Amino acid sequence: MQLDLLVEQFRKKDPNAFKTLHEMYADNICGVINTIVKDDGVAQEICQDVFIKIWNNAESYNSSKGRFFTWILNIARNAAIDEIRSKTYKNQKKNLSADYFVGILESREEEHMAVDTKGLRKLVKNLKEKCVQIIELLYFRGYTQKDAAEELNIPIGTVKTRNRSCISQLRENMESI
Repeated sequence: MQLDLLVEQFRKKDPNAFKTLHEMYADNICGVINTIVKDDGVAQEICQDVFIKIWNNAESYNSSKGRFFTWILNIARNAAIDEIRSKTYKNQKKNLSADYFVGILESREEEHMAVDTKGLRKLVKNLKEKCVQIIELLYFRGYTQKDAAEELNIPIGTVKTRNRSCISQLRENMESI
């Protein structure tokens, strides 16, 4: 069935169209959400909420503004970001068991060995500790610039400036390899 026709049936609240679109997109949407929240169970819950939301707001989709999948993806991304900013999510992360941290430490040791073997260590070798902190928070932990500013207790403008500076330094390091 052609996607445009399927989406049109979905907008008219056809349950079969919903089922087909869910089968087509749910795995990808859950994967994107899981990349942000880093928890399979939470990602599955958010994914289901996203599909309920698109069902309830099907008429708001406008094909002239973008593809249907992109529309769903934006809703999913926003829902995942809302989740990681929520107090409940933050409190759950504070109350993790000791086993979780042991797993992190073990995986970090493995990552460290893998990074060294790939030569990527050279990329950050000449970076200042401030750059390493900013890159870690913004790119590996998924912090917003505002969250990073709060975590490091520095103004958001400083985070933005350091981020630009650090990325420039990384580019220079890449060119010298």
